[in-house]
Order: sequence, then structure tokens, then C-alpha cells
Amino acid sequence: MNLTSLKQKWRHRLIQALPGQLVIQMTDKCNATCPQCSMRINSNFKRHTLDKNELFKIIDAAGLKNIKALSFTGGEPLLMVDDLCECIRRAGNKGIPFIRTGTNGFWFAKSGHPDFKDKISRLADKLAATPLRNFWISMDSFVPDIHESMRGFSGVVEGIAKAIPIFHNAGIYPSVNLGINRNLGGDITSTLHPDDFSSANAYKMAVYNAYCTAFSKFYEMAIELGFTIANACYPMSVDSQDENLAAVYQASTTDHVVRFTPAEKTMIFSALNDTLEEYRHRIRIFSPRSSLNALIHHYSGDETCSSPCQGGINYFFIDSKTGNTFPCGFRGQDNFGKFYNLNGSFKPVKKDCTQCDWECFRDPSELSAPLLDLLSSPTSLTRKVFNNRGHFKLWLNDLLYYRSCGYFDGRKPPDFDKLAAFKI
Repeated sequence: MNLTSLKQKWRHRLIQALPGQLVIQMTDKCNATCPQCSMRINSNFKRHTLDKNELFKIIDAAGLKNIKALSFTGGEPLLMVDDLCECIRRAGNKGIPFIRTGTNGFWFAKSGHPDFKDKISRLADKLAATPLRNFWISMDSFVPDIHESMRGFSGVVEGIAKAIPIFHNAGIYPSVNLGINRNLGGDITSTLHPDDFSSANAYKMAVYNAYCTAFSKFYEMAIELGFTIANACYPMSVDSQDENLAAVYQASTTDHVVRFTPAEKTMIFSALNDTLEEYRHRIRIFSPRSSLNALIHHYSGDETCSSPCQGGINYFFIDSKTGNTFPCGFRGQDNFGKFYNLNGSFKPVKKDCTQCDWECFRDPSELSAPLLDLLSSPTSLTRKVFNNRGHFKLWLNDLLYYRSCGYFDGRKPPDFDKLAAFKI
């Protein structure tokens, strides 16, 4: 075995030794109309929900396989809230500390109903009685009418504003998950078209400026609503992915609302990177600037900042249709079978993958990569740092910021004294 092969084998073993991450799609049933997702209620396909006993077997196996981060997703997980809570308790009992789930927000519609506060209190108390660490609420636009039209839930933004204090009182600090799309900024972003500009560069700058404004207004809205944590879900469209991908997680679509060219993505990620820096002292923002910098370079044709995803090595996805395990939600051709049957000795079908922008795996992979390089190939890391000092400066700043955020513990309020250090 040559030196390169030994380094790759050592790196692979180091990755496997790290705390793993598992995303379980409990169901693909959904009651929302989101155009950016193929699981929306008006999509015509047979729906599936994993049996609770099957979920328990998966969770038990996760506890034995060093899985430390477990996400329950859908579809809409809160359509089966009792089973969800049982699964969360089971995961906590198996020693899994970082447990996440979220909602499309349907619980927060019809907030004018007399029993709304009681209903939300019951939900918040039910979730708070579990070891759930993070609870997200998805939003698509800072314009309430647009968000509600996309989701199909009228009055939901007002309901979120009423619900967040109830969750805080129960000891849960929800995060807002922004799904980046063309409607994010209302007319500011949705009406942009390259034919309306004198040059490609003029269009690119217009995209950058429009999304800077949209992200800024979104963060202002999130803070006003009472959110203390924010995250961004990067746009995923089927036709913009690598031709070798085959999505099993249908949180993607061919709809124009999330279809962006590489040049557009470069400017959107640049706008997010620059805007979040202005807000990180006011709200805990999970999106790491080092990961955004890698994406910016990636879509500009420069791979020197990108790190391979750990999907299929240390991160895994389980779909609701088959209950089988995949490297992620978008490499459906790499079917590993049942998670509880994996013996830990298999090797990933594809290494060094940067084929998609699924932030659930992409962001933590980028954050952990320098540490893996330090242990497996310090000489290579030294060379990378020398050639990309700006990138590693962002990475170090991300680590400091994450610590100041209490590593985004959604059961604790933010410490604004610590966050003040990041005010620019």
C-alpha cells in the first residue's frame, strides 16, 4: 500500500471515529404547498411513513454506532407528534445528545382561534418533556403574505409571533430555518432577470445587492418575531445537481423558485456571507462563513477551499419509503440497506463528494475538515492554510462564534454579552 493510500485509509478511520450524524425521514406525508419541495401536498405520489418499531430499531442502532446528532424530518414530522416524541425520548435514552426536529408551521395557523394559546402550550410542553435539543420552524420570505402563500397556511406568521414566547416559557428556543429561494425578498428578488441588465456582471451585482437586502430584512423579521437562532437551507433543485445524483429525499424540485445558475449561487452565497456578519451579535446564526466561502469558491470554479462531505462515511440518511440507509438524501444510487445491519466495516461508494449543497451535511463537513487534516496530514493542512489564509481565518472565527453561541443549544437563551464580541 502506497503512502497516499495509507493517508486515505487513516483519514477514513479518523472520520469514522468522530461523532456521527443521522437524518431519519419519518414520513413523506406533508400538508403544505411549498413549491420548492416535491413532497408538497399536491404532489401525486404514494406516501410512506416508517413503522414506529422500525424507527426504534434504527434509533437503538444509532446509539450503538456513535451517532451523536439525530434529526427527525419529513414530510411534516408534527403530523405524527406523539410517535415523534416517543422517538425523541428513545434517542435520549440511548445516549444521543443532539436531537433535532422541526415543522412547516401548520400548527401556528388560525392564531385567532380562542384555544390557540392552549393548543400551542400543550405542544410546547409535550416537546419540552423530551430531550429534544433543537426545534426549527421553516420560513421562506420576510414578506408574510408570500411565505403564507408558498406554505398554504394563512395567518401563520402572526401565529409564530404568538407561539414563540410560549415555547420560551417551556424552555425551548426555536430556530428559524430560511429556505433560500427567489421569493425570499418579494419583488426585490423574484423579478430579477438577466435580460433586464446591460451585462452579465451588472446582473450579478443586482443579484448580490437584492439578496443582501432580502437577507437583512429576513433577519430583522426573525428577531422581531422572537427567534434567537437562525439557519439557512441552501437551494436544492434537481436539475442543478450533478448528473450522478439521484434524490431519495424529495426536498428538492425542478421549480424555478429554487433553480439558480452557478453565477447566481456565487452572488447569493456572497450576499448571505456578508449579511450574516452584521447580525451575528443579535441572533445566533448557524450558517458557517467558512462553508459559505467554500461554496462561493466552488461555484466560481475554484475547489481549493472545498472539503469532501462525510456523507456515507460518518453521516447518513434514512428514507421513509424503504427505510434504507443512504450516504445522504441525494445519492440514492448508493443504497447501504438497513442501518441496524451495517457492521461498520463498509466503505463509501464515492469519496471526496461535493456534488450537492445540502447544508445538513455540507456545513459540518467543512467545519470538521481542518481538524481531520491536522490529524491525518498536517503537512497538507499547512500547505492549505498558507495558500488560503483568508479561508482558515473565517474557519477559526466560526469556531469562536459557535462557542459563544453555546453551540446553538436550543434549550438555552442566547448570551448576548458573549455575542457582542462579534459586532462589527
